[in-house]
Amino acid sequence: MNTLLHPADRRRPALGLGLTVLVALAALAPVPAFAHGPDPLFGTRTWYQNQVVGYTWASGYVPPSWMIPAIDAGATDVGESRASRAATFARQSGAPSPVAYSATMPCPSYAIACVDRTGVPVSFAGLWFRPHGWTFDWGTLRWCQAQSTFTDGCYDVENVMLDELGHIEILGHHVNYSDGSDFTDAVVQASAHSRPKAGWNQHVFGDCDVARLELEYERQTASDPVSDCLNLATALSLSISPTSVYVGATVAFSSTLKITLDTTTNRAMAGDPLSRRSVLLQRRPLGSTTWTTVTTMYPSAATDGLYTVLWSPTATYDWRALFPTPANEGLVGSTSAITRVTVSGCSGSGCPSSLILGAGQ
Repeated sequence: MNTLLHPADRRRPALGLGLTVLVALAALAPVPAFAHGPDPLFGTRTWYQNQVVGYTWASGYVPPSWMIPAIDAGATDVGESRASRAATFARQSGAPSPVAYSATMPCPSYAIACVDRTGVPVSFAGLWFRPHGWTFDWGTLRWCQAQSTFTDGCYDVENVMLDELGHIEILGHHVNYSDGSDFTDAVVQASAHSRPKAGWNQHVFGDCDVARLELEYERQTASDPVSDCLNLATALSLSISPTSVYVGATVAFSSTLKITLDTTTNRAMAGDPLSRRSVLLQRRPLGSTTWTTVTTMYPSAATDGLYTVLWSPTATYDWRALFPTPANEGLVGSTSAITRVTVSGCSGSGCPSSLILGAGQ
């Protein structure tokens, strides 16, 4: 059973992972200085791409009126911040997946909420919230939405709902830096933050939540950014036609940019095209090692990942395409193979007229 339990953090309520003895014992080990990266997997089965998963209130355990809007808002937050083809969630009458507000629940004694994702991709077995005022050994649980004025130390229902639905998607607890400085890079955490700690009312998936969702479900479109919590290799090709011309003739350059076809690392995004990026066309003189950027290639509106440009070379050069590593997403730059275009002189009325497209030679 994929019931979520959480490490035994007696200082504050937890929101997390693993019923098995193995996981519980691992939580007691010293915490190393982990590196930044996408959330780990929780389970092996995903929902279908863009699947709408309905949930309803468990019979006899309907949340109080002050809690219901925040629960539904957390479900809405999934669709608005998933940045992928991950499942979305909506409350639907008669849906097979129950959400409960109850003191009777399968959560561990220290958890304020837990989920069981058994049944994916048809349904999930349950999502449970501990009731407001529940007494733990660390103190009394206070849900912020139960208060007319939020007080420090309360927990945000909407944030917790988003966290738990992240688990139901397939997200395990984010592995933070040892100092916790990247806490807001993920909503799906082993321990929730109460007001006013960083991330206590975060209502969008963080970059590292999104990274895992993109890996498992793909991005929505080829032009969508890749989460900067990733570092995926890319592959760039260059096709040139013709490769032997007279001075003044026009040459067609076309490049295709993709994420590398590495299903182990890049998972569902392996081989996916990358549109609307910056792909540069470069040349170098024969015998030189210095490349000069000639122009930026134009992204195709019809074919994902395709970039084209027409150019009229005036001499024989080696050519390549370059995709520089972007500063704002999790991709590694790449270069194409090198192709030589031979340019010969021509005189007389039969020579092609000069056609130069772009800036400079």
